[in-house]
Amino acid sequence: MKFKKLTPNLIVRNVEASLNFYRTVLGFQPGFTVPDQPPYVFGSVTSDAVEIFFNDHKAVAEEYPALGGKPIGGSLTLFIEVEGIEEVLAAVQKSGATITMPLKEQFYGMREFAFEAPEGWVVTIAERMK
Repeated sequence: MKFKKLTPNLIVRNVEASLNFYRTVLGFQPGFTVPDQPPYVFGSVTSDAVEIFFNDHKAVAEEYPALGGKPIGGSLTLFIEVEGIEEVLAAVQKSGATITMPLKEQFYGMREFAFEAPEGWVVTIAERMK
């Protein structure tokens, strides 16, 4: 058996707003949307080997009733390794997103900060120390 890729599939209230945040603040590239024009029920963004999916919570509740009552922005967190962490931090601060962990050096050799994305998902941005 060989696992080839892991893509977080986040449930959100507003797919278009999530796509916009990840593109304009974090610099992700547009992936694809369903349908082609808003209002979207699905959308994705990519950056090199990182891909993130966004699903509209109403559409998910119809397709998967067991997920319909779950809170958005649950216990899953995203950990994204970057080069140029200060640039990412500045963009996140400019966006007004809440920083939940200030930039700091970790004992395991990473510089990291975390913030809460508009839909409540916690995103940690990390850069390997040299």
